[in-house]
Amino acid sequence: MGMVAINLSFGQSYVGYAVDNYSGIHGVIYNPANVVGMPLRTDINLTSASVFGGSDYFGINLSDIISSDGGFDFEEDAEKFPTNTNNFFFNIDVVGPSFMLNLTKKSSIGVISRLRGNLNINDINGELYEAVVDDFDVDEDFSFNSEHLNGTIHAWGEIGVAYGRILVDKPQHFLKGGVTLKYLMGAGSLFLSSPGLQGEYTASSETLVTQGQLNYGTSEGFDNDDVNFSNITSGVGLDLGFTYQWYDNASVDSLPKYKQPYKLKVGVSVTDIGSISYDDAKISRYDLNASVSTANYEEDVESFLEDNYDNIDINETATLQLPTALHLLVDYRLSKKWFVSAQADLSMTKKDSELSSSVINTATVAPRLETKWFSFYAPLSFRQYGDVSFGGGFRLGPLTVGSGSVFTNLLSESSKTTDVYVGLKIPIYR
Repeated sequence: MGMVAINLSFGQSYVGYAVDNYSGIHGVIYNPANVVGMPLRTDINLTSASVFGGSDYFGINLSDIISSDGGFDFEEDAEKFPTNTNNFFFNIDVVGPSFMLNLTKKSSIGVISRLRGNLNINDINGELYEAVVDDFDVDEDFSFNSEHLNGTIHAWGEIGVAYGRILVDKPQHFLKGGVTLKYLMGAGSLFLSSPGLQGEYTASSETLVTQGQLNYGTSEGFDNDDVNFSNITSGVGLDLGFTYQWYDNASVDSLPKYKQPYKLKVGVSVTDIGSISYDDAKISRYDLNASVSTANYEEDVESFLEDNYDNIDINETATLQLPTALHLLVDYRLSKKWFVSAQADLSMTKKDSELSSSVINTATVAPRLETKWFSFYAPLSFRQYGDVSFGGGFRLGPLTVGSGSVFTNLLSESSKTTDVYVGLKIPIYR
């Protein structure tokens, strides 16, 4: 039950970098159509990692964390915004050895390996969360009413084969499409949900009175403190995408499009279609209609539930949905090397959907300087739960470093999301 008692939640990957025309494999992750028609002969990813997340419960300020010299305590020092429907989210995306290459003038393939982890906790009462984290060592009474509490931790690996093809190649119009078929390797999941949880806490008597039901489950052998892939469960996933490019001046037909500067690019893709089913998942259904003492609570939610509430344990198949998302892109060339892009990343899984992961809805505007060996981007994002994030990143040959929120994390007292990414690859340009 450790997912409720997290201390920090750090979700989109590689913010700003994925739209770079030289991003290679990372552009394919965002839209599989990008595997073809790019100005790269081959792109070989050695390793890269992106971490993204946050909460509308905590306010993040990196300056305070850095100046604390390791003494910063999120529970004590971070600004908090407790509501009846707080949310936590976390995403880690590690891209392992991967490559893409051209087959013909009109088609390309790519092979992508990834390790991924997602955490979502939706609609949890902030005061209840804080009381649990503080072992109910609180001085004030509070009440709560969470109508759609649910949460999921899911870890999996994947190997994808991407194929892209140029569909239309006219002097002013260029259209390409792509698909990635993915073999999924599930490491396991932990999940909880409550169709309705309400109650009140009385500090003077250390009494918790609750009404409702809580469902809590884990896949067989899963330990969220020690995730491993020794006992994987297979599944199948799919990404689909299309990209259209418009050229304001007709060029010589014999000149390939990757050598011609487009004026406008529009892309649409749907990623992470699919699921992983875990047989023999253990699910406990707790009847929370009771009044209990919290005097002896000791940092273990699962033991507290077992000791104080009636429950029924069952074993059944749990099917975990991937964080399916719709991605929209408009990229406009201001001059030879300067671009400005507008993106939308939208979750296609419902927030109150059980047994599913999701991204947070985000709109991003990013100016970018782009050349063959160097790019710089400064994304400004409007993220779900009212957060505005401003960051920066660069690509210098084989090295990429960036964050979509570094400047707001440093300057704002209440930034609710943070992310960082780094990567090393071998790009072979045309």
